[in-house]
Amino acid sequence: MYRTHTCGELRISDVNKEVTLSGWAAIVRDKGALLWIDLRDRYGITQLVMDENYTSKELFETARSIGREFVLQATGTVIERASKTNKIPTGEIEIKVTELKILNASKTPPFTIQDDTDGGDDLRMKYRYLDLRRNAVQKNLLFRSNLAIESRKYLAGIGFIEVETPNLIKSTPEGARDFVVPSRMNKGQFYALPQSPQTFKQILMVAGFDKYFQIVKCFRDEDLRADRQPEFTQIDCEMSFVHQEDILNTFEGMTRHLFKNVLNIELGDFPRMTYDEAMRRFGSDKPDMRFEMEFSDLTDVAKGKGFPVFDSAESVLAICAPGCAGYSRKQVDELTEWVKRPQIGAKGLVYVKLEEDGSLKSSVDKFYSQEDLKQWAERCGAKTGDLLLVLCGEEEKTRKQLCELRLEMGTRLELRKAGDFKPLWVLDFPLLEWDEEENRFFAMHHPFTSPKPNDIPKMESNDRQVLKSMRADAYDLVINGSEIGGGSIRIHDRDLQARNFKLLGFTQEEAEAQFGFLLGAFEFGAPPHGGIAFGFDRLCSVMNGASSIRDFIAFPKNNQGRDMMIDAPDAINPKQLEELGIKIVESKP
Repeated sequence: MYRTHTCGELRISDVNKEVTLSGWAAIVRDKGALLWIDLRDRYGITQLVMDENYTSKELFETARSIGREFVLQATGTVIERASKTNKIPTGEIEIKVTELKILNASKTPPFTIQDDTDGGDDLRMKYRYLDLRRNAVQKNLLFRSNLAIESRKYLAGIGFIEVETPNLIKSTPEGARDFVVPSRMNKGQFYALPQSPQTFKQILMVAGFDKYFQIVKCFRDEDLRADRQPEFTQIDCEMSFVHQEDILNTFEGMTRHLFKNVLNIELGDFPRMTYDEAMRRFGSDKPDMRFEMEFSDLTDVAKGKGFPVFDSAESVLAICAPGCAGYSRKQVDELTEWVKRPQIGAKGLVYVKLEEDGSLKSSVDKFYSQEDLKQWAERCGAKTGDLLLVLCGEEEKTRKQLCELRLEMGTRLELRKAGDFKPLWVLDFPLLEWDEEENRFFAMHHPFTSPKPNDIPKMESNDRQVLKSMRADAYDLVINGSEIGGGSIRIHDRDLQARNFKLLGFTQEEAEAQFGFLLGAFEFGAPPHGGIAFGFDRLCSVMNGASSIRDFIAFPKNNQGRDMMIDAPDAINPKQLEELGIKIVESKP
């Protein structure tokens, strides 16, 4: 056999055992009469030792020919290590080698295969099979595996069944861009890769499978960021004969189960907040609840005092940074430049310091009295030693800008603590959002989301503001400022679904062509149903305090959507294009 034990398994209690290990040479240390090799597999590292006093000349020469990442098989005796280390679990023992085989040689790797590697992102992505040998990367993928196993355990334990849905489906005009796949047998026609299994899981509810789940690949052809990939994974779930409360309780339970069984962390309360409240208090539908710093509206007390910037603004909003009154002019100027960056887009920043002597010092002292500024401080709940940071402009933009500033201050003040997890349910999202460019409504979530029952009569209105006021029976789970999962109660009535399609600008013919199969299914006894989908990659990253989902995907794409290892996407063979009935037309300059 190639091995009797793994490289992370042996301990001091195994001394005097004859063992065989196999793995990769992580480090070779040749000290003349003594030679050590750190042998690594995915379970850990065990040190091999060879001594000229007892090791044969032939074996020693073999050992001296070994380079980094050679694949080895070593047989020998477990002995107590003279120089012990607590940095690795096997640090009290080593293997006195009696037989050593080179199973495969290796070229010198283009970067060090260690936690603190010297390889850049693109280089490591090109040689991903080497990057995956690193302990830090393997740890992330093992975490992902455990999380998937625990998700299945929980859902199967409460009666869910896993059903696979198709990957070759029909393109739909809503949502992000589809990846399309040409059909050879149906020339001129295309499949699409699913952005989610939404319609199929609703069909499964009509079919009577009242508790469905799937850990499923989804695809979206969209611009990429640290938390976006063209292909990603969801824990996709649907339930029949449920109200919103049933779904929130079920998946609050699953979230608790995952944190407890994977991280050994007991989550606290899952407070609830409406979308409107979240936007008003934090300027975001996914607020980070690890710290306060809520928005205060100063519009009514800041305007009309002769300061043109505020007087011409639609909204004047502030946050209170606790204990920051001691910020120097340089620090305040740096914050001002930070909010003026193109990514934030603010035109400037006003501050008010609550000094220790009770006075208030501000960048707008010329326009506001001490009494005026005290009114601001009271509105913000500020105390001596605090710093008010004020932005103004169009209300929606100002709220987004202040949200970014709030998060930045939370980071600078170390209020967004790693290992501290604060979940939140955000409820009652708008059903529709208006697109000025296309001059029509889009579904904020998707076209199958049910309106709140009390808002259904509003669907007959021709007043845009009335339609904007409609609320969806929708909910998001947010943890530490990241949306972990989102879902809704679905429409299960054909007439209501048709009315919703009409609001979204579909003609009757278009709705029938795109979704006739679903509308038809609703005529055969569709039960009330709803569901949720968790972003599995994002859940992995949030639970580990990581900033990018790429760290938890075995073979991720880069920021241009390319797989650097296999060099995809790539041009296709002309013969294949001919078989597909596709002709490439070169654009003229």
